[in-house]
Amino acid sequence: MTFDIFVLPFFIGLLFLLTVLFVKFSRWIALIDRSGRRKIGYGLFSMQIFPATAEVFMECLLHRRMWKQNKLLGFMHMSFALGWFLLILMGNIESRVYSGGHINPPYYPIFLKFFVHDKRVLPFELNTMPGFFRFSMDFILLFVLTGIVLALFKRIRSRWFGMKRTTRQSSFDRWAITCLWLIFPMRLLAESLTASHHGGGGFLTNSMGDVLASILPDNFLTSTAYISWWGYSCVLGIFFITLPWSRYMHIPTEVVMIYLKHFGVKSGKTINSFSEIEMRACPRCGVCIDVCQMNTAQKTFSTPVYFLRSLRKKVPVPIVDNNCLLCGRCQQVCPVQIDLLDLRVASRNLDNKQIDKIYSYLPADVPDSKGINVLYFAGCMGHLTPSVKKAMLKIMQAANVKYRFMDADGSICCGRPLMMAGMNNAAHSVMEKNRQIIHASGARILVTSCPICYKMFNEEYKLFGVEVLHHTQYLLRLAEAGSLWLNQSGLSVVYHDPCELGRGSAVYKEPRKLLKRVARLVPVAEEKENALCCGGSLGDFSMDHYQREQIRDAALEVLTRPNPDLLITSCPLCKKTFHNGTDINVKDIAELVAEQMDLPEPVEIDAEELAY
Repeated sequence: MTFDIFVLPFFIGLLFLLTVLFVKFSRWIALIDRSGRRKIGYGLFSMQIFPATAEVFMECLLHRRMWKQNKLLGFMHMSFALGWFLLILMGNIESRVYSGGHINPPYYPIFLKFFVHDKRVLPFELNTMPGFFRFSMDFILLFVLTGIVLALFKRIRSRWFGMKRTTRQSSFDRWAITCLWLIFPMRLLAESLTASHHGGGGFLTNSMGDVLASILPDNFLTSTAYISWWGYSCVLGIFFITLPWSRYMHIPTEVVMIYLKHFGVKSGKTINSFSEIEMRACPRCGVCIDVCQMNTAQKTFSTPVYFLRSLRKKVPVPIVDNNCLLCGRCQQVCPVQIDLLDLRVASRNLDNKQIDKIYSYLPADVPDSKGINVLYFAGCMGHLTPSVKKAMLKIMQAANVKYRFMDADGSICCGRPLMMAGMNNAAHSVMEKNRQIIHASGARILVTSCPICYKMFNEEYKLFGVEVLHHTQYLLRLAEAGSLWLNQSGLSVVYHDPCELGRGSAVYKEPRKLLKRVARLVPVAEEKENALCCGGSLGDFSMDHYQREQIRDAALEVLTRPNPDLLITSCPLCKKTFHNGTDINVKDIAELVAEQMDLPEPVEIDAEELAY
């Protein structure tokens, strides 16, 4: 016998799921722009298929990033994903063995124990093929059931899994998760009842079958077993039907997203078809909620998981879009590696009216310039924190750098705040003017003190032939080249990684190497990839002063815990934000370097002579 009517709920649900997935993915890929589709075509026949497949295995089955977050959380997710995959794989191999190698209908491996009753081997007799399969399938089933128990505990004690908060479930999520939790207990019950009536079974199902046989009459065992197979088929079918509209849509979507990313497909500056794939790859696990500092300002509703929900529903809510520091902490811990910051900025493009001529007053001519080696750009916040730019000018004069102060007269912004606000057209007007000035200068190196400007010039401007450096990178280069003689102060300092320089640009090594030349660097609890935002971010447009102070004070509590002599940062905005929140002296790294220079005589600064 290879068919029974009870398999129909499973079969119908599976057919429905495959149809929906085919339609959705076909539509999303068809809407990707021509260059993206070309990359997909090349990628399918390139070597990128191998690292993409490896990442699918490591992240979709083993959940490596979840393990890094919390081992118990990682094991729970792995037991579901890897366990179910192994049940399907081993079940198909087992069904081939029993059917003599024939290709079986898709339901046959799932319900094999209903159709095949092999009593010839004992549950632990591993030296025969049927015995090996019985033991393996029961062991994998036990592995999955362990994950279900952990998932139930997580609902009660999420802190055991490293999570203070969990996500709120939609109605489809509740249906899907209920069915998912019932699938494997129903399988255990059906196989155990069948084993109790017909014999056979593995170490788990056979043992449970013996227990049930000892307490239930034979006629009840037979009817209950058949009802259990119906229940198993029904919960599978309902799960498949609800999956495309539940959090579990991330299972197939994450696989597709990983391959497309490896093929070179990326999110743009606007919400596009690939953005749709990223949105639905979100597992709604809630890992991003705890790391979001907006919780400190009582703005949990704007955390990424709820922001993505508003995008999926195609009803962007400005208050949700704009309540974000754009610090990148959520993106750093996202187990799926969704480009959350790009999606957030792209969603703001939908909310803002694009104005092409907002900077039409900018002069068309470019000032004359003699050939120089270095162009220095202080940026808006550099001018609002003048001690930083004065320190940089002092250092470069002392090192005999042939430079020009690009924005000595205030000039114009780099354009990043406009881009953060979703005003791309205005940002590009500013960028074009700055690009003309930079290329006209003849400089080979552009140095900026502001991490926001650094990221913008480095990633968006495409300044061919011009190396963009943050001042921490440039000052270390000067020191290592012997152009700066620095004294070791012996002061204990903690270093705050600015969001745009650290997580945004992965500049961690240079500031620390430079600091160790002039002070004693003390580690802090939250640093490098996990560093806290100062709260003064230009990415949020709606927080009031009190809410920003809450975020600032929470960050300062961590940074000042070692009681250092100085709090050092490398961002003028962070320095300005921290300055009024602590009694500990706050300095930019350039200020400390300027103080520890070994100079034969004082250096006088005349910024006016250096301006265009």
